[in-house]
Amino acid sequence: MTAPPSTPDGRYLIVRGRLWRKSNPALSEEERARHTKALMAARRAVRAALQGGDDAALRKARAGVQAAKVALGERGPVWWQDGSPDYNRHLVKNTPYAAWHDSLGPQEDA
Repeated sequence: MTAPPSTPDGRYLIVRGRLWRKSNPALSEEERARHTKALMAARRAVRAALQGGDDAALRKARAGVQAAKVALGERGPVWWQDGSPDYNRHLVKNTPYAAWHDSLGPQEDA
């Protein structure tokens, strides 16, 4: 399996035709590792809450996922400073990246 393509500006990766915002490249490796560890723990907590049918724990775990994603720069305010809009979760064909993506040719689904 090959890595999904990243947009030329480094802001998004493309999975099954959809743009997903990448982590903030200005984060230090230590910050990135800390937030990624928190994200993985929160995702495990989501799974456990779903398996246990615990609605309160599920809300708390999902809030943890959201907080970690925001800390990584994948959600929340954009991490770039040039005023460009955020196309996170948009289909690439409906964005300014469409022509670039088409120029890549057929892609294996990631």
